[in-house]
Amino acid sequence: MAEDEKYAQSIRDTLRAKKILAVNIIGSPGSGKTTLLEQTAQAAKKTGFSFAVIEGDLETSRDAERLAAVGIEALQINTKGWCHLEAHVVEKAIAALENAEHRIGRAFDVIFIENIGNLVCPAEFDLGEDFKIAVSSVPEGADKPLKYPMLFVQAEAVLLTKTDLLPYVRFDMELFHRDVRSLNPKCPIIELDLISGVGLDEWVSFISSKLEGKRRNAG
Repeated sequence: MAEDEKYAQSIRDTLRAKKILAVNIIGSPGSGKTTLLEQTAQAAKKTGFSFAVIEGDLETSRDAERLAAVGIEALQINTKGWCHLEAHVVEKAIAALENAEHRIGRAFDVIFIENIGNLVCPAEFDLGEDFKIAVSSVPEGADKPLKYPMLFVQAEAVLLTKTDLLPYVRFDMELFHRDVRSLNPKCPIIELDLISGVGLDEWVSFISSKLEGKRRNAG
């Protein structure tokens, strides 16, 4: 892990120089991470930022294929059993995305890293990202923040997905908000229904604001 920190810092330095925002998205399998990125592609066109995705999975390239089908530049990493992505692998993926920029003739403003579906291991590893995003879905239940506190403590924002299922699933919204606030008092909680698009503009505005902030700070 200590050795991997060197790669993480190298990534951070590279992306700071290029004024590219890197976002590490962490959530359980089936929480809606890939769907979020699919929908973000459409909403981001309104605000004008472009992005690519580094897609992490144990096996298959299905998620990267889903993203490519809606015009998103996506690079698949298969860990073959490892429960998280590591910075030395992500650094190679970022280099490959630089080649993709030359191929398609435009630069990326944001790189989203969709980590392996897991609430534990991915939170422990620095990938050189600007910040982590915690994704939790209504069907998982409202108790996840206190069960997996490291991720929710670190998160720059918490996304609650699949809110369209609230009428059909027992979910204590007050408990969820209270537990997140107890761990991370200033963290925004964005409630998302990715079928109707509710909350999507708030999410894209959040990313746009962070991108603008990075550009200002990078000078």
